Amino acid sequence: MRIGALVFFLVPLIEMIILIEVGGMIGALPTVLLVVLTAVVGVWLLRLEGMATLMRVQEKLNQGEVPGTELLEGVMLLIGGALLLTPGFATDAFGFVCLIPGLRRPLAKRIISTAGFQSIHVGGFSRGFHQHQGPFNSDAGTTIDGEFFSHGDAHGGNPNEPKELTSNNDRRNDNS
Repeated sequence: MRIGALVFFLVPLIEMIILIEVGGMIGALPTVLLVVLTAVVGVWLLRLEGMATLMRVQEKLNQGEVPGTELLEGVMLLIGGALLLTPGFATDAFGFVCLIPGLRRPLAKRIISTAGFQSIHVGGFSRGFHQHQGPFNSDAGTTIDGEFFSHGDAHGGNPNEPKELTSNNDRRNDNS
């Protein structure tokens, strides 16, 4: 909580100091235009890189792989876009680090490697990952599709009595 409050107050303070200094050197109007320019370039780069990252996510999913690095890059793109839309040069610098692929990808890979991810257990994925067998994804190979209803509710029976489940085949036989 204290770190968040500190950042919340320090970042705008630093941005104001930098904007005042730059405005003193090049003038107020060029400073404002430069801030607007970084926002426009940031939105363009965010759109371009966002689409490229989305395509890589889809490719990984089509190959049956978990797109861990690509998903982290997507989060970094969101953060970078927000930082570039925030007026100021310090936030723009961090925003461009998150948006430029040559800086973002190595940073994302480093974050994943230092975070200590050993393996990913995902039911349904079999390429390169350990498949977790749980109660809902057994190797029985039988899928039953059908509807059920309780006879007690359908015929006004006692709702406290145990319910009997029937399959579609049982109901078809009862109606014929």
